[in-house]
Amino acid sequence: MKKFFAALLFVALIHQSFAQSIKLVFNRSSPQASYAAARLRAALIKKKYAIRTSPGGYVINIINNSTLGSEAYSIEPNGKTITITGGDGTGMIYGALSIVEDLNNSIPLQKIKASSDKPHMALRAVKFDLPWDTYRHSFALDQHYETCRDLNYWRAFLDMMADNRLNALSVWDLHPFTYMIRAKNYPKATPFTDKELKVWQKLFHGIFRMAKERGIDTYLVPFNIFFSPEFAKNYPVHRPNLEHDFFVDGDTTELVKKYTRESVTQVLQEYPELTGIGFTLGEGMGGFTSQGREDWMKDVYIAGMKAAGRPVKLIHRIPFSSTTGSLSTPTIETEVLTRKAIEEEADMSFIEGPIWADLKYNWSHAASTTKLIKVHGGKLYDTYFKPLPTKYKVTWTARNEDFFCLRWGVPQFVREHIEVNTQPYTGGYFIGSETYIPAKDYFTNPSIKVNWKYAFERQWLYYKLWGRLLYDPNTPDKVFNDEFIRRYGDAGKNLLEASSLAGKTPLRTASFFDFTSDLTLYSEGMMAQLGRDKTLKYIDVDDQIKRPVLDPDASVSIADYVKAIAAGEHIGPKKTTPLMLADMLDNDCNKALELVKNIDISKNTALMFEVADIKTWANLGLNLAEKMRGGVALQTYRVKGGEANKQEAVKHLEKALEYWKVVVSITRPIYNDMPLTHMMDQNGKSWKENYYDKFHWAQLTPQVAADIEVAKNAKVMGK
Repeated sequence: MKKFFAALLFVALIHQSFAQSIKLVFNRSSPQASYAAARLRAALIKKKYAIRTSPGGYVINIINNSTLGSEAYSIEPNGKTITITGGDGTGMIYGALSIVEDLNNSIPLQKIKASSDKPHMALRAVKFDLPWDTYRHSFALDQHYETCRDLNYWRAFLDMMADNRLNALSVWDLHPFTYMIRAKNYPKATPFTDKELKVWQKLFHGIFRMAKERGIDTYLVPFNIFFSPEFAKNYPVHRPNLEHDFFVDGDTTELVKKYTRESVTQVLQEYPELTGIGFTLGEGMGGFTSQGREDWMKDVYIAGMKAAGRPVKLIHRIPFSSTTGSLSTPTIETEVLTRKAIEEEADMSFIEGPIWADLKYNWSHAASTTKLIKVHGGKLYDTYFKPLPTKYKVTWTARNEDFFCLRWGVPQFVREHIEVNTQPYTGGYFIGSETYIPAKDYFTNPSIKVNWKYAFERQWLYYKLWGRLLYDPNTPDKVFNDEFIRRYGDAGKNLLEASSLAGKTPLRTASFFDFTSDLTLYSEGMMAQLGRDKTLKYIDVDDQIKRPVLDPDASVSIADYVKAIAAGEHIGPKKTTPLMLADMLDNDCNKALELVKNIDISKNTALMFEVADIKTWANLGLNLAEKMRGGVALQTYRVKGGEANKQEAVKHLEKALEYWKVVVSITRPIYNDMPLTHMMDQNGKSWKENYYDKFHWAQLTPQVAADIEVAKNAKVMGK
């Protein structure tokens, strides 16, 4: 009888949704209110509600009340009226999207609850490298050219950003100006005809306009000092740099300063939808002192911004060189003069504060530890934090140069990252990559029919975790778990937990293998750039033994561990040893595999990929666990001898190979050989010779197997 009444209630609710009509009331002159209403309208229609313009039925009001605060919102149901109040246009969008999320999770309007929220971090930005004049040179980046010229792509990407409360898009390019303007005094700097240039201008206007409609700020971030090959060929520059190499001496001529300054002004004037400018001090500025770099930026970028005659927001990227070279260790002296320059900029009336003073968190590999160990160049002193800044906010670029193909999401890691960096001086984060562009899906085997079009759609959990938790770190895991269930039904109920467990693999890989710049580590492939010829290769057992850990206060390398044990030294309880790491990997990865073991993937291709990626991460983690055990046994044999230690090493490295073969068996049928920017310096050759180099786990199997022979042929030290 209970089942009968439950069925009647379900039918009644379904019938009610079909019968209900909705009137949306909003300020049609507001682009943000119109966008909020459009997203609501689409979600309501999808759930079979009828949209009307006359009285009767439900009314949803979308209003603005600045007393709530920037980007905040409240939702107040009252009978058949629901009022969405935003502290500004962006807040109205977020309130509407909260209801859209409920509708997508099959919550009817009559069950919508009162709620409110406000932003935790002010800046929640995406770092997006454009593919037409990239920092690194690789087909892995250039292949996105056409996708990124399509406004439909940007519409989808910006919708995703709005859904996930990401409120700023920064687009990076070595020299973007020639794609956006024809410089008035240097018309030959642009390689395009007037007709071709109009197409480019339509693209940029479209991106910036759509972003503004969605409450998303936009920043243009050129690198410096660069100019187009056409400018170099048509005007008397001192250093042409036609191939845009980045660690080169800068062109200090007045010609280049004037051209760049006027380009900054003209772009800001011709693109009123553009929120701000960012600048970097390093690449293409060899030969400059630290003060010289700041002076050049003031004379060129700041002066160009002032001449634009309108308010502009600013990203001042903290320099990563304290010498006349393009890359060196930071110093306190450089930090002092940089802070002084930023505070002087903040006092300028045309710069809309706060200035974002940006630093890379753990260089190029934020997917490592939540503790700050280093920034680009090395150690960070406390100059930017003490005394507490009032004119700028420090932002952290959390670079991902470690996983592009495999889906990833570990909520507790992102939460802890944000908690650690919730400081009075913190303004927010940039998330994104420099060696990867989330546009064309070049991973998926084209013979497999899938329900997504773009690469970023595959990594939906990555963007949702960072965006939603930066907006509200108290967002419960239920929000992310509900999304899995919305996508995959009951089969998705264990996927968040499984992803959280298996997704620790790249974090632990990076924590136990110290790194520097973007190309030095590729955790997804268990690869690192090793040797003087900068070859990217599988991290073999000897590499793992010798490599220092990222944080010596938290972990112990294999070499140091074996040395300490041999000397009878005590290792503190707060340090993770290689064998402890192996046990942690075993526990988490096997549990992840158990959670997805019985999921039926036969009828849902997207679900098949989700499960495959979790299994891949888990088996990569088990491979690493066995390599760590094998490394300890091998190094112990070399130090102390004992045939049992050698045989133990062989046994564990044979197991590591078996797990690697499982990785290959999972990924070979579903993933292509993938172009990889990390291979641009392969074998000491130029990027031109490595331009098309590709990666797949299957290619590395011989390197993994070679570890076994290394163990079999090992000798005791000194013998």
